[in-house]
Amino acid sequence: MGVKGFVEGGIASIIAGCSTHPLDLIKVRMQLQGESNAPKPVHNLRPALAFQTGSNLHVSAIPQARVGPIAVGVRLVQQEGLAALFSGVSATVLRQTLYSTTRMGLYDILKTKWTDPAAGTMPLGRKIEAGLIAGGIGAAVGNPADVAMVRMQADGRLPLAERRNYKSVVDAILRMARQEGVTSLWRGSSLTVNRAMLVTASQLASYDQFKETILEKGLMRDGLGTHVTASFAAGFVAAVASNPVDVIKTRVMNMKVEPGAPPPYAGALDCALKTVRAEGPMALYKGFIPTISRQGPFTVVLFVTLEQVRKLLKDF
Repeated sequence: MGVKGFVEGGIASIIAGCSTHPLDLIKVRMQLQGESNAPKPVHNLRPALAFQTGSNLHVSAIPQARVGPIAVGVRLVQQEGLAALFSGVSATVLRQTLYSTTRMGLYDILKTKWTDPAAGTMPLGRKIEAGLIAGGIGAAVGNPADVAMVRMQADGRLPLAERRNYKSVVDAILRMARQEGVTSLWRGSSLTVNRAMLVTASQLASYDQFKETILEKGLMRDGLGTHVTASFAAGFVAAVASNPVDVIKTRVMNMKVEPGAPPPYAGALDCALKTVRAEGPMALYKGFIPTISRQGPFTVVLFVTLEQVRKLLKDF
C-alpha cells in the first residue's frame, strides 16, 4: 500500500506539473522583476519594437514598470518564441518525480497510519503535521531539480553573453556540480524545505479537510465536482501561505555568483531584507496572480488526476 501511494502521487504530480509549466515559468519571471542585477542591454527586441536601430539601447534608460502576467507571457513569446513557455520542462518532470512523488507517498503513509479506524477520518492537526513532515523530506530529495528548474526558466531574461544555456536538466545538474561544487545543488534548500512544508501542509491537509466537509454537509456527492471545488480551495490556501517564501527561494536559487566576488545575497534572510528594503513588503507577494493562476489549476489537475488514478489502480 505504501508503494502504491508513491506511484499514484507521482503520476498525478508529473501530469499536473507539465500541464501548468508555462504558468510556473511566468511566475518565476515576475518574481525576478526589480532585482538590481537584472539584465541591462536589450539584444533581442523584435523589429516592431526596435525604434533606435544601431544604438545601444539600455533598460536603465527606460522606466522599469512592473508588468502583469499576461504582458510577461506575451513578451516572453515575442522575444524567445513559443517553445520558451516550456523552458526547463525536463527539470519539472525530474522535480515532480523526486519531490512530489516523495511527499505524496509519505503523506499517504502517515494518513493511513494516523486515521482513526472508527471514524475513518484524521484530525486537521494531524493532517497538517503529516504535510509538514512529508513536504520537508520531499523538498530535501528534490532540491537539485528545483535549482535546475528555476535557472532554466530564468535563463531567457539574461543578456545573451550571460546565459547559462543548459541543454537539459541533467546538463544543468552536472555543470552546477562541476563549476560551482556539489553543494550548489542544495542552494536555497532551507527555503525549499520551508516552502514545501507550507505548501504540502496547506495543500494536502486543506484538500482533505474541504473534501470531508463538503461530503459531511451533504453539499455535493463524492465526484468530479467535489474534487474540483476542494482542490481549487486548497490551491488558494497553498498560494497565500507559500508565496513570500517562494519569491525569496527563486531569487536565491537564481543568483549568479562570480568567482572571487561576494554573492548578491548572503542567505535567505539577507535576500528577504534586501527585497523589502528595495521594493517594499508587497514584493514578497510579487507574482501572486500567476502563482494562484498556476497553483489553482495545478492543484485541480493534481487531485482530479489522483482520484482517477486511484480508481484505475484500486485492484492492484
